[in-house]
Amino acid sequence: MHDDEQHGPLAGFTVGVTAARRAEELGTLLRRRGATVVHAPALRIVPVADDSELLAATKELIDSAPDVVVATTAIGFRGWIEAADGWGLGDRLLETLDGVELLARGPKVKGAVRAAGLTEAWSPASESMAEVLERLLEEGVEGRRIALQLHGEPLPGFVESLREAGGEVVGVPVYRWMPPEDIAPLDRLLDLTLGRGLDALTFTSAPAAASLLRRAEERGVLPELLGALRGEVLSACVGPVTALPLQARGIETVQPERFRLGPLVQLICRELPARARTLPVAGHRVEIRGHAVLVDDELRAVPPAGMALLHTLARRPGWVVARADLLRALPGSGTDEHAVETAMARLRTALGAPRLIQTVVKRGYRLALDPAASDAKYADS
Repeated sequence: MHDDEQHGPLAGFTVGVTAARRAEELGTLLRRRGATVVHAPALRIVPVADDSELLAATKELIDSAPDVVVATTAIGFRGWIEAADGWGLGDRLLETLDGVELLARGPKVKGAVRAAGLTEAWSPASESMAEVLERLLEEGVEGRRIALQLHGEPLPGFVESLREAGGEVVGVPVYRWMPPEDIAPLDRLLDLTLGRGLDALTFTSAPAAASLLRRAEERGVLPELLGALRGEVLSACVGPVTALPLQARGIETVQPERFRLGPLVQLICRELPARARTLPVAGHRVEIRGHAVLVDDELRAVPPAGMALLHTLARRPGWVVARADLLRALPGSGTDEHAVETAMARLRTALGAPRLIQTVVKRGYRLALDPAASDAKYADS
């Protein structure tokens, strides 16, 4: 499409990034495609070397070796070995791991295990924790100690299933998630979401999604957040595990087929323009995006008050909308209908085509929808 080549498919859209790790990479990919990016880490990662919980779990496993160790992520497994080295326990940990049944969740983890000079007993080709669980339950876990290297959160139900089958599970908390030290950026992101100032929110980990929901609950705005995420604000998740906390609250999410940042961005590039309203107005093609409008493929930035008016008019294109209804749509508006006239004048200037919006004397305003609006080419908008 011509405008996408010129402006980028995400021009005029605002996307929120909640990631702690790789946020810069995700932000760059989105900006390159024209998006305005708002970043607020929903979490921080406790540095491994400072983590007293990981140190305690490592000592416990060295002193009393488990029967099985499950390595879940390459970065987590490497981080654990490096941290143990830093504490002077590296060799003893490797000796312990060498003497137990070591399961690696997928090829990347297998690579990290072998790089440490160890050999895994088994690894699923699918990178699936469900397959690891199936194998353990088939082998039987009654009376066995299973150490699980955690990275964020494991598959829901994984630990519970093993315990129900009689196994003892020891968590090895590599890279624990904590609330961010400075909560202000997350609160700003939350406020933007509530005010529909974002078109999409991206999530790259389940703990980040859970953290945003928890913060909304602490502030007493959870119902409003759920309303925004079930409505106008798209929730884009890197994969199905990340989406679970949102789906548990009845929020629909979109996920790429391949759980990587690149495909996630490509998915957003398809989803957001598809949600934009395209209308034939006063001889022009008008596409209404989050904070900008494409008028005949020319990108026009519109202030928030103007966008609020335009979205309200576009809900019933061609119909007259009363000043009182438009006033209610204005962010932070009072009771003075003059505010509508001021915002409308600015909106017309921003659009650069004054005839798009008609004033209907004593009644209000309307989008000057073309009679051709029922043409097939606009039928899907």
